[in-house]
Amino acid sequence: MSRGKIVVILIAVALAGLIGYRSFSGSSNTQRRGGSDADAPIPVTAVAAGNEDVPLNLDALGTVQALNTVSVRPQVGGQIESIAFKEGQEIAKDGLIARIDARSYQAQLDQAVAKKKQDEAQLGGARSTLKRYEDLIQKNFVAAQDLENQRHSVRQLEALVASDEAAIANARVQLSYTTITAPIAGLAGIRQVDVGNIVQGGQSEAIVVLTQIHPINVVFNLPEQTLERVRAAGQSLKVSARDRADNRIVASGTLSVIDNQIDATTGSFKLKAEFANSENTLWPGQFVNVRLEVGSLANALTVPTQALQRGPDGSYVYLVKEDSTVALQPVKAGAEAPGGKTVILEGIKTGDKVVSEGQFRLKPGAKVLALAPGENPPPLAAPASGDSKAGEAPRRRRGGG
Repeated sequence: MSRGKIVVILIAVALAGLIGYRSFSGSSNTQRRGGSDADAPIPVTAVAAGNEDVPLNLDALGTVQALNTVSVRPQVGGQIESIAFKEGQEIAKDGLIARIDARSYQAQLDQAVAKKKQDEAQLGGARSTLKRYEDLIQKNFVAAQDLENQRHSVRQLEALVASDEAAIANARVQLSYTTITAPIAGLAGIRQVDVGNIVQGGQSEAIVVLTQIHPINVVFNLPEQTLERVRAAGQSLKVSARDRADNRIVASGTLSVIDNQIDATTGSFKLKAEFANSENTLWPGQFVNVRLEVGSLANALTVPTQALQRGPDGSYVYLVKEDSTVALQPVKAGAEAPGGKTVILEGIKTGDKVVSEGQFRLKPGAKVLALAPGENPPPLAAPASGDSKAGEAPRRRRGGG
């Protein structure tokens, strides 16, 4: 090997050694500088487990139903003379809805009245004849058979007058049907018939549909496993209807009916709750989330729901110990509590601090800085002036220095 190649190899080895030394020195300095940050406590939010009375609820999806729904149809035929309501209007019970041309029905009533007067006149004459026959029979001026026949004639005319009275009553009823009124107090829907149309008695098409929404019902289903708990809770249980996002209460009411059978196909039973609905927050056909209160847990132990973590072995929390380290503590969770909390049945006791925010950075034994909810961690201390240059060799000045 020539001397030139040997010199080149020695220079290359020297440069590689210099680069390796500087890389090792830089990484060790970085590790020394980062060591203090790795040992710093991890800021987390910690909350103490507390006791409170927790209502026990059953949740379901419900459908709003009108208390009563009536399709208003004409009971007699004729031409619609007038419509007395506006679509969407609240109509009181017996409020006017429409009128049908009543002239033909008034004529029928007048005919029935006239027929009765005619028959009453005949009855009066028959009674007078009967009275005269009864007087003459004493003197043997009238045959007994004639007297009996006259009595039958009086009875027939009396029956005819009674029939006339029934016909008058029927004509009056038919005439009253020409004035269509609301059978219930309710909200008018979209009108199906206009003025001037001919309608028939008992037709399938309704003039309008009335829905009673004060009060209003919500129907929902619960699993059959909850039936015993619902029945044991008693009557008049509180029910709240919540919006579809389950964020706020729309209306409050009471349980009115538990159905008398379980649906074998779905394994559930039906319930009905009644709401005053004074502000019209519920509407027929609307879907709502239903929450039924079936009791309460007195002095239950609760923690924020977000403090609960779930692993292969079940639920657990990070418990803050007295030395500011955390331990993974298995717990048995119960029912949900108001305010975003969960009941804890086993695993921790009152006053134990659990981590509610910042768990993703933790592992058992990690040192933490426990902060109250909403509290910010203290600012980091500024590094010393010489620390940032530690481990770095001073740069040589170019030129003649």
